Amino acid sequence: MTITIGQHYPTNSIIHKIDPRIKLISVFMYVTILLFVNNFIGYAISGIFISTIVLLSKVPPLFLLRGLRAIMYMLIISALINIFLTPGERVIFSLWVLRITLEGVLLATQMALRLTMLIIGSSLLTLTTTPIQLTHAIESLLSPLKPLGVPAHDIAMMMMIALRMIPALAEELDKIMKAQKARGAEFDTGNLIKRARSLLPILVPLFVSAFKRAEELSTAMEARCYRGDINRTRFKTMQTAPRDWVALGIMIVFCIAIFITRRL
Repeated sequence: MTITIGQHYPTNSIIHKIDPRIKLISVFMYVTILLFVNNFIGYAISGIFISTIVLLSKVPPLFLLRGLRAIMYMLIISALINIFLTPGERVIFSLWVLRITLEGVLLATQMALRLTMLIIGSSLLTLTTTPIQLTHAIESLLSPLKPLGVPAHDIAMMMMIALRMIPALAEELDKIMKAQKARGAEFDTGNLIKRARSLLPILVPLFVSAFKRAEELSTAMEARCYRGDINRTRFKTMQTAPRDWVALGIMIVFCIAIFITRRL
């Protein structure tokens, strides 16, 4: 099982060199602006934009596409719900209570495109940024809230630990499934209900493994006298460069272009 979110792909690209704080702000803007896209011109601009970012990041496109397999069932279910339950006047196919309209097909296509580009954009953040850089970036962005009692360091650390657990649990799930298949378990046969029931025995060892990993991590942090943000220093301090502001400016131009397409 391939999970791209939470993994880091080390390579020397201009996207890797951008300040992680700028990348966090840009991803937040990108995810937010995708919710405002309402026509295929906007999706075309978004597709060209994210494809250019992928090329600049030097991350293999096939590696990103393999990561979409984890949400393939979600895409299919979402598309079917939109196709069959969206009312419309232009009917393409009708059989008893099932009606497929052009509006439903268009909505299902837009939802699939939006979800795919959301996953790719979110994956690029972790693929081009190390966990330590992300932790420092989140803490730096939340630091103005410290006078209000917001534990910026603790929030950043928890978010990064949760993010790093995604590929670890995916790898553990793959090992458990292979071990049970070697013992005669079948996960790919039968109807949908039977397949869902066959996955239930996997949940118990997966949860046990997750709690074991969490306990080992807490023990390791206590053994190293981890005390959060108390008297902590940084080996490297984050500094913005001209390329970072250029990248943020490009993201702002992209957002403006999407808002313009809404009026077309």
